[in-house]
Amino acid sequence: MNPRLVKILKIILPLALGVFLIWYSIASATPEERQKTLEYISQADPKWIILSLIMGILSHLSRAYRWNFLLQPIGYSAKLSNSFMAVMVGYLANLGIPRSGEILRGGTISTYENIPFKKAFGTIISERVIDLVMLLLIIGITLLFQSKDLFFYLEEKIAGKFIILVAFIVLILLGIIFLKILKTTQNSFLIKIRDFGYGILEGIKSISKIKQKGAFVFHTLLIWTLYVGMFYVVKFTVPETASLTIGPILATFIAGSIAMSTTNGGIGAFPIAIAAILLLFDVEKPAGEAFGWILWGSQTAINIIVGALSFLFLPIVNR
Repeated sequence: MNPRLVKILKIILPLALGVFLIWYSIASATPEERQKTLEYISQADPKWIILSLIMGILSHLSRAYRWNFLLQPIGYSAKLSNSFMAVMVGYLANLGIPRSGEILRGGTISTYENIPFKKAFGTIISERVIDLVMLLLIIGITLLFQSKDLFFYLEEKIAGKFIILVAFIVLILLGIIFLKILKTTQNSFLIKIRDFGYGILEGIKSISKIKQKGAFVFHTLLIWTLYVGMFYVVKFTVPETASLTIGPILATFIAGSIAMSTTNGGIGAFPIAIAAILLLFDVEKPAGEAFGWILWGSQTAINIIVGALSFLFLPIVNR
């Protein structure tokens, strides 16, 4: 297939999927459900939305500050203003072209701080590896929080505790067998998976070169605590979600994080994923979708505004 056509499809297809999901969400809802969703959104308490936005901005600032800890071992540093604006420019780019933000972010900091692009981009890759590890950690914590509910759910769907136990043992054995196959495989696809896994390990090892390890770990935890906090405070905007505990909130956080990678900035997919997860916790669809739209809409709006302003001010600040 023509490489140019492939690039165009990578841009158009996620956006088309997002538009389709918005249409599907509206078309599949009854008039009463659509009305209730709009009422929830229009009646949302703005103070919780503002608090969520503040948490979002603080997380981006912390990410920009943490970036210097990765740049220092390779002999470079960047002004916080430039790092922050480069981060926001990247988020803005991802809304138009998925996964283009990392490249633009690296190019921006390379232009305004005279850091070689390859080295700047390498630190961004290391950062993404650390983010993946944090997401996996949150998934593990969520499973611990929801293990009791998950067990009872499986018991209702599958006959007997013994079958559940056997299923878990089989999954563990399959995982061990898969890892052994990966070590010796000559299959090109499996080799890519293995290399990706080794890349993750290398990214984790790169932390050992950081001089201020404590500060780096602190900001990493701060970033992800603020991410979860953004979800937690928005629950108070919808009466039906206000009583949710941390377990369901973490479950929605994971669903939202995965949905963000399926379409441009999670358009369409994010509210549907949130609503689907909240149905498991007896939150009706209109309330779940309102929760998703309030969170996605507010965070996307601030990313667009601050990202656009960053485009404008970067050349001004760096005359």
